[in-house]
Amino acid sequence: MSARRPMLIAAMAGVSLMLGGAALAGETKVAVAANFTEAAREIATRFKVRTGHDATLSFGSSGQFYAQIANGAPYEVFLSADVERPRKAEAEGLAVPGSRFTYATGRLVLFSRTPGLVDPKGAVLAKGGFDKLAIADPKAAPYGQAAVETLTTLKLHDALKSKIVTGASITQTFQYVQTGAAELGFVALSQVIDEKGGSRWIVPTADHTPIDQQAVLLKTGQNSVAAKAFVAFLKSGEAKAIIRRYGYEVR
Repeated sequence: MSARRPMLIAAMAGVSLMLGGAALAGETKVAVAANFTEAAREIATRFKVRTGHDATLSFGSSGQFYAQIANGAPYEVFLSADVERPRKAEAEGLAVPGSRFTYATGRLVLFSRTPGLVDPKGAVLAKGGFDKLAIADPKAAPYGQAAVETLTTLKLHDALKSKIVTGASITQTFQYVQTGAAELGFVALSQVIDEKGGSRWIVPTADHTPIDQQAVLLKTGQNSVAAKAFVAFLKSGEAKAIIRRYGYEVR
């Protein structure tokens, strides 16, 4: 009987530690730019494994999220697709001062499901042979703004204006291309990084303003252990490796 007692005490201590860890585990609500959907899901899974905390993710356009945050939406962390909105959140007292940082730099891609339609230099835009070109709403989605800048750089925006169909977010824009509602469209590299078919042109970074994507800890999350842990994990080597795998550049 006495020989079993140390084992029993050790087992009870293990259960106590597990229960204590579960009691300390928290949850944070994270607003995530739509282009970062798959990378964020993978990061949230690893975050749960490493910390025990849950990150509840919501996806949409950066502009829509900013409007929601300004109107009191209970997000604790904001992963935008640009610099402007996190900077504005900080300036307007919606975010914790000094918490803003660039977590990824995105790449814009002209993509079509049709093999051979998009050539490696994007000449299809001038050559034609398509009816619809999908872009994200440039007022709400930084990737849409980058698409407009690219067309302007190429001096094709006015010529193609009648062919442009606009998605509310980069996710809807990609859906237009995937379903054939548009033969080609400007999407995020992360959305097509694992696509085996189709055709694509990775837009040179010189053709548009860099798509620096910034994150910020919101005031609603300043006392949340889980929110602060998520921001810290996003800066970790493990998270950065995931981000790079989805085609983003990481500093």
